[in-house]
Amino acid sequence: MAAEPDILIREVGLRDGLQAVSEVVSTDNKVAWIESEAACGVRSIEACSFVPPKYFPQFADAAELVRRVRDLPETTVSALVPNVRGAEMALDAGVDVVGFVLSVSESHNRRNVRCSREESLGRFRDIAALRASRPEWRSKRLLAGLSTAFGCTIEGRIDPSETVRLAERLFEAGADQVSVADTVGYADPKSVSAVFRSIRRAVGDVPLAAHFHDTRGLGLVNVFAALETGVKEFDASLGGLGGCPYAPGATGNIATEDLVFMIEAMGLRTGVHIERLLEVRDFVESLLPHEPLHGAIARAGLPIGFENPAARRQEKTVHPGRIGVG
Repeated sequence: MAAEPDILIREVGLRDGLQAVSEVVSTDNKVAWIESEAACGVRSIEACSFVPPKYFPQFADAAELVRRVRDLPETTVSALVPNVRGAEMALDAGVDVVGFVLSVSESHNRRNVRCSREESLGRFRDIAALRASRPEWRSKRLLAGLSTAFGCTIEGRIDPSETVRLAERLFEAGADQVSVADTVGYADPKSVSAVFRSIRRAVGDVPLAAHFHDTRGLGLVNVFAALETGVKEFDASLGGLGGCPYAPGATGNIATEDLVFMIEAMGLRTGVHIERLLEVRDFVESLLPHEPLHGAIARAGLPIGFENPAARRQEKTVHPGRIGVG
């Protein structure tokens, strides 16, 4: 078994990235993507979203996909759900983590999930009750995401106290972890530090995660600010794939490969073999030839002398036969 990483990176490209892609990626290719990233050492992967296929054809295979990847060794498989029905489907399929998103911006929440924040909190309580209803589900974790935690393209800047208040309420409602998200690129290092420290003062030493977009080029510096407050789990998307439909023209999530490079360059372990990860990026690019990918490491390459501890280990190997499935 590989050593525990200092920092856990969760790949969200298969959900946050693909949700805005019109070309449907085959289930076989999604499985190949997940298996290949897991073989690189990425231990947490958001595989899909359990939403109505008529709205998101990309996720029509959600249950099948989860069943095919749920037993990957040392890999946590999560899925996003909008309500208790989606949570039931995800739990039946065998996810390790059920994800749920509530927007701090009331306007964004109504536009994104067509209900108020209070109604969303009620849905989350229902999901927590569902998890408790069956013994085999009680070990599953609930991850609650706070979208638009720093700003919103509808309402503008968000009052930090609202983000803290909703984080408290999500933990009270049964969340095992809360992820704070800069959905449309309003965060800066100072505000990131302030929000995370305020949440910790309010709720104690609880598990927190961060989800940053690189909309205005501050994604990685915001990661650094969160790191300094003790956050150890971060979302990222291979090639920076994805973005919010309410921030048109903006780049999406921070690139997984760039995040791995920054963390490793700082002397912290991610457990991810970055050279192999770049090979998986090439595979994803071949699947989505019309989608722009982002990221500095893919463009500039790794610097001479860069050492990636995961590259020296032989416990994990990429399975070449899984890359390039038609």
